Amino acid sequence: MNYQPEPFRIKMVEPIRLISKQDRAAAIKSAGYNLFNLKADDVYIDLLTDSGTGSMSQYQWAAMMTGDESYAGAKSYFRFSDVVQEIFGFEYFVPTHQGRAAENILVNILVKPGQFIPSNMHFDTTEGNIRAGKAFPVNLVNENAFDPSNLDPFKGNMDLKKLREFIQTTGPENIPFGSITITNNAGGGQPVSLENIRQVAEIYHEYGILFFIDACRFAENSYFIKQRETGYQNHSILSIAQEIFSYADGAWMSAKKDALVNIGGFLAVRDNNIYQKICNELILKEGFISYGGLAGRDLDAVAVGLQEGLDEDYLAYRTGQTAYLTEKLSSNGIPVMQPAGGHAVYLDAGALLPHIPPHQFPGQTLAVALYLEGAVRGVEIGSVMFAYPDPDTGKMVHPRLELVRLAIPRRVYTQSHLDFVVETAKQVYEQKNNYKGYEFTYAPELLRHFTARFKPL
Repeated sequence: MNYQPEPFRIKMVEPIRLISKQDRAAAIKSAGYNLFNLKADDVYIDLLTDSGTGSMSQYQWAAMMTGDESYAGAKSYFRFSDVVQEIFGFEYFVPTHQGRAAENILVNILVKPGQFIPSNMHFDTTEGNIRAGKAFPVNLVNENAFDPSNLDPFKGNMDLKKLREFIQTTGPENIPFGSITITNNAGGGQPVSLENIRQVAEIYHEYGILFFIDACRFAENSYFIKQRETGYQNHSILSIAQEIFSYADGAWMSAKKDALVNIGGFLAVRDNNIYQKICNELILKEGFISYGGLAGRDLDAVAVGLQEGLDEDYLAYRTGQTAYLTEKLSSNGIPVMQPAGGHAVYLDAGALLPHIPPHQFPGQTLAVALYLEGAVRGVEIGSVMFAYPDPDTGKMVHPRLELVRLAIPRRVYTQSHLDFVVETAKQVYEQKNNYKGYEFTYAPELLRHFTARFKPL
């Protein structure tokens, strides 16, 4: 396929270097075979995450110069507030330093031990915060999500039958809130349709359950709705986003994704009583309600970035990058999640390394191999990140997908960088039968993928 030209010119550059294979081997061994532990200088193409790793525009940098650092009631807060109100439409909101802070606040004020929070698929920090609260995250995504070759345009959709049955079996009184993640990061960056969001909201509200949206990639999801969902081709991205959030009782967002900034987030609700509890928790742990752990200049950068993230030329380029990389990898026989998602390309490690069982971490094996071959850093999305012990039996429950995510930072890499990733993946693919798995030498109870250490088998 043709590469979508960048809708911008490059104004500043940052040097990167490709260290020798011998140095890469030493670096990854020193890091305990965990790519999070690598020095960034030892990485050539860094696709670990798209969270906070993008490039800001000249307008965002200019806005930062007008940042008001007043402790309370800063002008920057009100500029941020105006944009949040326009796009998301919630009456009450607070800024937070990132999405996981908003998740932590929400869990602390709404969730009791032993309760259940359903979603299409929770991502790592959401799941971690819920489990830290002694509650249980429940994934109810549709079955197509588990077939990487299935071309369903909305593989992030919640399974409505599963959701209704789960609520009836569990009891609404044991579900403090329900959520949905857009796009569905844990399942390949796949979008959720507006019809599904509307129906999910109806089911939650039928049983008196609050409905929250994990909104970190809402702009990409809105763009996919415009491209793929009947009846929305002539709608603006803003109007689609506004309709999405009109069905929800609240939302949280890591602004480090679709708001095109390096730090920031928010938590928004419609209920004033919940808002007051949020404010109390925020002040205790994050900061005053008009800054939420951020500098005023950060609030200004988010305000501009939220608007830039809705630009259709930018979104065409953004989703075009992932489509290009997906197609190039697939055409070389490398199994990837289809269709292309928004923010990342997902390699199907389970299919590429079928001889490595889940408890020996095929995703981690593949991620390490990509680094050793080309200093390309991705992240495992599989049994390292999401396996957990069954609370009744203690037996480890493994996820149904073993993936490696190559998350593309926004406005950072060009076509030649992506072509280098393809060449690196081809080299790994040609040696796929030679790879062996890994085992833990250290792993914490929660969010173990961040700090775990491994040794090769």
